[in-house]
Amino acid sequence: MNSEATFPDDENGQVLQYMAEQGDNLSIPREIDFAVVFPTEEAALKFAVILLRKGQKVSFSEYEEGEDMPWQVLAHPFMEPSYENISGYEDALAEDADELGGENDGWGCVAQQG
Repeated sequence: MNSEATFPDDENGQVLQYMAEQGDNLSIPREIDFAVVFPTEEAALKFAVILLRKGQKVSFSEYEEGEDMPWQVLAHPFMEPSYENISGYEDALAEDADELGGENDGWGCVAQQG
């Protein structure tokens, strides 16, 4: 993918645009870290179990930057970082997190060159 690629003008689109402009080959699948934050440890653990039952790789920790949301679950799917994949996965996470008081808190991944 080249830096001429265009993405929707929202937060995900802007991040992907920046990645493409920096030379990241967005056609290379990689592990992407999606953060979801929660108000209680119990809610975060319940969410982590939901993801584990769906076969997802997850990690769980306290989130020091989150005063109102002090617990964080990271989901680590392996996928191509396309706009559709990123936005679709965030939507799916939000569906499960919402009923537990959780909120999506961004995503990130290691750049792939080539």
